[in-house]
Amino acid sequence: MSPLDGVRADRRRFLELAGLGAMAFAGSGLLAGCGDAKTSSGPGTTDKNQLNKILPAYVPSTALQPDIPSAAGANGFFSTPVFLKYPASPVAATTGVPGKGGAYTAMTPLWGSIPSSKNNTYYDTVNAALGANLKMQPADGVNYDKILPPLFAGNKLPDWLMIPSWNMGNLGFADAVNKFADLGPYLSGDAIKAYPNLAAIPTGAWQSCIWNGKLFGLPTYYSSASAGGALFYRKDIFDKEGINAGSINSPADLEALGKQLTDPKAGRWAFGDFFDYLAHVFHFPGDPYRWTVDASGKVVSRYEMPEYVEALNWFAKQAKAGYVHPDALAGKKEEGKQRFWSGKEVITGDGPGGWSGSDAQSGQAANPSYVRAAFKVLATDGKPAQPMNPASNMYSFLNGKLSADQIKECLSIANYLAAPYGSAEWLTVNFGKEAVDYTMKDSNPQLTEKGSKEVATSYQFLVTPLTPVPVTPGHEQVAKDYAAWEADMVKYAVKPSFYGMNITEPAQYANLNQPMVDVSLDVRYGRKPISAFTDALATWKSSGGEELRKFYEDVKNKYGTGQ
Repeated sequence: MSPLDGVRADRRRFLELAGLGAMAFAGSGLLAGCGDAKTSSGPGTTDKNQLNKILPAYVPSTALQPDIPSAAGANGFFSTPVFLKYPASPVAATTGVPGKGGAYTAMTPLWGSIPSSKNNTYYDTVNAALGANLKMQPADGVNYDKILPPLFAGNKLPDWLMIPSWNMGNLGFADAVNKFADLGPYLSGDAIKAYPNLAAIPTGAWQSCIWNGKLFGLPTYYSSASAGGALFYRKDIFDKEGINAGSINSPADLEALGKQLTDPKAGRWAFGDFFDYLAHVFHFPGDPYRWTVDASGKVVSRYEMPEYVEALNWFAKQAKAGYVHPDALAGKKEEGKQRFWSGKEVITGDGPGGWSGSDAQSGQAANPSYVRAAFKVLATDGKPAQPMNPASNMYSFLNGKLSADQIKECLSIANYLAAPYGSAEWLTVNFGKEAVDYTMKDSNPQLTEKGSKEVATSYQFLVTPLTPVPVTPGHEQVAKDYAAWEADMVKYAVKPSFYGMNITEPAQYANLNQPMVDVSLDVRYGRKPISAFTDALATWKSSGGEELRKFYEDVKNKYGTGQ
């Protein structure tokens, strides 16, 4: 097991339970109204001139050298580094004890069993290292959206609170965020250099933490290159069929593969339902974005774009031709990975986090020859471009009632928590006390029986360092292949319209898009004609779509597009 597998397990689980799946792995900085949304007085966003004044300086960490360094990409993005094993001699990334003996309550979501705080060696070890008493209060992640509103309504917020972006819609967050401390005076510009590990957080992650022209959040589990997803294929099957994946450049090439690979008698279909991962191929805004600015400067919804209709028609054609697995067309998404592992589907869509050593283990259990790989960035027009999602979709906040000295103490603690992978501090934060909570095996930390009961993702949800590509012993090649793909992908990285602007849509539009989602599904599955989509679009416009366009036009005119 990779030392990162354990600390990421909770995150993978909560993405599944939250219904966000792999698409959310890369993050979401747009706060579209959803569920029982609460009204906000404004969009909550920030213009470019303000942004440049607020953003902290970026000073990359040089404490440790990865086996595969990051590769620089376009528009300031870069690929994720790789450590093939945990460094044999962890370095110290901080000096002294960060805390001053303060006591603070900290609430984070947890998707899993909540450990007891009584006689918890892990909590005791981390708090001793921090020089403060952080009373961790992990709460049920599945019901976190119900736990948070009463805390805000009753002004009973803890000192330190983590909130995922998908739990902000029913908080009226453009207003609610003002209950937290503005961290700009402590972190903006060169001020962050007082906290070197926080200074090593990429600029894009900090951009995701800004609302109303102020830096409120600390980012957790962010990325330096947040692709919303990728198109994956079974490399072992391609090799057997003599297919060169590097020759696949367009939807027409994919369609030819559909015919070549589909063999119902053998129980094999070329495609799963990867429509949601075609956004970059056809050049329409994919989740979490639904709006863009066209060449004329007009704000348009993806549903109005010819490119979106082209993608619907293309996928419907594949479905009607019999190239898409019947179970995928029946909506059995939860079985999609198993179909891919067993070779019943040869090409699928998934988040980049789906490409891992644990995936290789599951795939090889279903089929010993299993090898996953990803296509390079495809494009219908021969001009590849990979829109980036916001770097982070999870943030922690400090209570606005804390004094300046308390905020500084918490930021010193955050600097310790943000110590890089490979450091002594990272081991403490993620694994606790050696020989009690964990032991070293094959150069990697492994939780003991006691540690598996006590150690949970908690401190990590307050702030994290840049997380490298997980490496599972015995599956090092998976990490190498992923790194090579990502290094190529970031060459085509672009910022889509309204990138990372933390826009809170008006509550009345919370359910506006669902009919379009539903009819899009029916059309691409071949159950309804494209005329049904056209009719639904007319209704969408008259039911609020035109008004929401005016909202985004106003955002664009006042705050820009985030690009």
